[in-house]
Amino acid sequence: MGWNIEEQGKNLKVEVDGRLVAAVAPVLREEVLGKMGEGTNVLFDLGKMVHIDSSGLGVLVQILQKAKAGGGRVVLAALQPGPKIVFDITKVSRVFEIVPTVADAKFE
Repeated sequence: MGWNIEEQGKNLKVEVDGRLVAAVAPVLREEVLGKMGEGTNVLFDLGKMVHIDSSGLGVLVQILQKAKAGGGRVVLAALQPGPKIVFDITKVSRVFEIVPTVADAKFE
């Protein structure tokens, strides 16, 4: 599991590669939350994420909560079929803005 975080003004782009699971999710959470401020928008590029567990989902929800509290948004892009099943079964897909590609994610 790896990730890359790019700061683009008030926006963060987080590219996730591999498995977002309990062993690495807390580290990702701390890195992203540490870079967030008021009005920060976060784009997760999940095109290379092959698996997510409940810990990974929990981290994404925590980041979403912080973003919303500060007036920002979280967008998930390029969610692959395997991980998408987890989002759908847990109904977490209902709370996220999910777009087909990174290019479809628009922040003002």
